[in-house]
Amino acid sequence: MTKTEFAGFIREHGPVILDGATGTNLMEAGMPIGVCPESWVLENPQVLLDLQRRYVEAGSHIVYASTFTGNRIKLEEYGLQERLEEINTQLVALSRQAVGDQALVAGDMTMTGQQLFPMGELLFEELVDVYKEQASVLAKAGVDLFVVETMMSLQECRAAVIAIREVCDLPIMVTLTYNEDGRTLFGTPPETAVVVLQSLGVDAIGVNCSTGPMEMVPLVEKMAEYATIPLIAKPNAGLPELEGKKTVYRMTPEEFAGAGVALVKAGAAIVGGCCGTTEQYIAKYQDLIQGVQPRVPVKKHAHLWLSGLELLEVSPEINFVNVGERCNVAGSRKFLRLINEKKYDEALSIARKQVEDGALVIDVNMDDGLLDAAQEMTTFLNLVASEPEIARVPIMIDSSKWEVIRAGLKCVQGKCIVNSISLKEGEEVFIAHAREVKQLGAAVIVMAFDEKGQADTYSRKIEVCERAYRILVDKVGFAPEDIIFDPNVLAVATGIEEHNNYAVDFIQATGWIRKNLPGAHVSGGVSNLSFSFRGNNYIREAMHAVFLYHAIQQGMDMGIVNPATSVLYTDIPQ
Repeated sequence: MTKTEFAGFIREHGPVILDGATGTNLMEAGMPIGVCPESWVLENPQVLLDLQRRYVEAGSHIVYASTFTGNRIKLEEYGLQERLEEINTQLVALSRQAVGDQALVAGDMTMTGQQLFPMGELLFEELVDVYKEQASVLAKAGVDLFVVETMMSLQECRAAVIAIREVCDLPIMVTLTYNEDGRTLFGTPPETAVVVLQSLGVDAIGVNCSTGPMEMVPLVEKMAEYATIPLIAKPNAGLPELEGKKTVYRMTPEEFAGAGVALVKAGAAIVGGCCGTTEQYIAKYQDLIQGVQPRVPVKKHAHLWLSGLELLEVSPEINFVNVGERCNVAGSRKFLRLINEKKYDEALSIARKQVEDGALVIDVNMDDGLLDAAQEMTTFLNLVASEPEIARVPIMIDSSKWEVIRAGLKCVQGKCIVNSISLKEGEEVFIAHAREVKQLGAAVIVMAFDEKGQADTYSRKIEVCERAYRILVDKVGFAPEDIIFDPNVLAVATGIEEHNNYAVDFIQATGWIRKNLPGAHVSGGVSNLSFSFRGNNYIREAMHAVFLYHAIQQGMDMGIVNPATSVLYTDIPQ
């Protein structure tokens, strides 16, 4: 099934009905606690065949193959890792036998149970390989689509989506599990999950399990405010309760389906059942949700959306996004010294101070000849991810080395900015880098640089930016709002006459870009302007304030600055 066919399937059958629980029903059928569910099913195939046939008879349009914990890490717990291909292949075949051509079969994938570094020892690349191994088998076995479910970490979601995309182009659904506070275990609110996963190109997103059906309604409503893809709600039959040694779910099928109506009205186009649900619960959906008109989402996607743990919308209402510049080894001697000496706690305090001072994004650069830049970028961003007060803002991964940018992209949970790509090495390299950025769900800064060199005049700046824009939008399929141009803030007052108009050229190019390249943004490294006055901070900050006053009026909406600057335009004597 193609992504386009999946979108058509949702429109044709909506609200689309998923199946109900598998695990709790297998336990009701006699599966002991502590065994590998996948291997038990293969030893008792008729149990799964009967269950999934009942779900189809109850109206399910999509049935999940029983491959939930069929990844290598989970199978290793049972000593079954060598049977990974056999287990996943046979389970898909069982589901296909059960549903025939009456429903789609989804390859089911979930968490590994191991924490990513620095919370654990699992590296991002290793996690991608684990998911890729399972996804490859599932695709070969003939699943119609994938579901990545019950996720708590956006990093794990990202790894699974990247792995699937490296294997095939089948549709991908993703569901996360939320706590009572409306966030995942790792602190991600629903709106951030939507923006990040949409940028990764998934085909549907939603919530499963969590705290109960009615408690899901506000989560789906929040997702609907930001979603441009179908939303999923797969609730349990109420919270589990212990009755002696048995786990029970108190919600009746009628109560469950009533909550389903509320979820559809909140915006869910795909509904099903999680723990405690049976075919009786799914059958009730058929009676109640057909004809229910879902809430129409407010499409808030025309602007650049970034995120750490929290969302940042770069819209006309936000006059200027200041990007903290102090976590840059090329621009801060103190930061370079701390990284060199492995004093990461003190280095993190610099990032924390920038956020406290008002930085909306943190620029991180590790390009120094004495550093292993990729390793230091990985280490520092992993540490940032474990500091919620820093991790709440988006990251700008800043490097002239592609391997460093790639390493950084694997460490961020949210939607970050890559700084930068350019046409310096020609179109082929530019397109390859842009596609990788797009695949990893980031926005990108494009430097006004091509095969001829750095664009320094107004005419060169607009020439290079227009060419890059057309390549990104027309050939790569990049969203225009995810493109940020840096037309090169260059030093003035250097004593060289040709440099005197650099600031004016930048400001005029900014106005041209905002008028002629729809959706694109403009940023720049503001401190470059005043390099001739190093050591005289008042003069430098005054120059920056005047420059920004005029550049912002022309449409510059982002810049790498010192958020603690003390000189304001209005304070400068005329």
